[in-house]
Amino acid sequence: MKVEKTKLEGVCIIEPDVFGDDRGWFTESYNKSQLEEFGINVDFVQDNHSFSSQKGTLRGLHFQNNPNAQSKLIRCTKGKVLDIAVDLRKESSTYKQWVSVELSEGNKKQFFIPKGFAHGFLTLTDNVEFQYKVDQYYNKESDRSIRYDDPEIGVDWQSDNLILSDKDKNAPLLKDSDINF
Repeated sequence: MKVEKTKLEGVCIIEPDVFGDDRGWFTESYNKSQLEEFGINVDFVQDNHSFSSQKGTLRGLHFQNNPNAQSKLIRCTKGKVLDIAVDLRKESSTYKQWVSVELSEGNKKQFFIPKGFAHGFLTLTDNVEFQYKVDQYYNKESDRSIRYDDPEIGVDWQSDNLILSDKDKNAPLLKDSDINF
C-alpha cells in the first residue's frame, strides 16, 4: 500500500497493492493496521454505496457538522469519478482550498478525507458505483451542503454539463453556511 499526502492536512490518496494474473486480480480494500501505520486511525461504523447512471452527475459538496462530522474512506468500484475534498476548517492554513483525484475501477485508488472537509464527486462515465466508509452514522440534523460552484472555493469540475439534484442546486454558499469546524 502506498499513501500519498496532499496539500490539505489529513487528506490522502491511497494506492492499495493489487495482485493479478491471467485469472483476474486481488486487493485488500481495507486494512485497519496498515492505515494506522500511515496515521489514519479511524473506526468506521457505516458503509455507503451509490449508483449514478449518467456521466456528468455531480454529488456534493456534502458534509456533516459537529458533533456528527464524518471521516470518509472512498473508492469507485465501477466507472470513473473526479473526487473533491474542500477544507472547511476555519483555523486551517488551507481553509477553502480543495484537492481532487480521479478514482476508477481501473486504478483502484482510494481517497481518505478526515472530519472538517466537504466532499463531492463528478461521474466521468455512465453507470458509476461509488463506495465509502464513514466513522459516524448519518445524522439528518447535521447534514449540510455547500454550493458546488461557490466562487469563494472555486472548484474546477472540468465540465459545464452537470446533472444535479435539487438539494445540490439550491445549497447555500459558504458565506451563508453554519459550518462549525
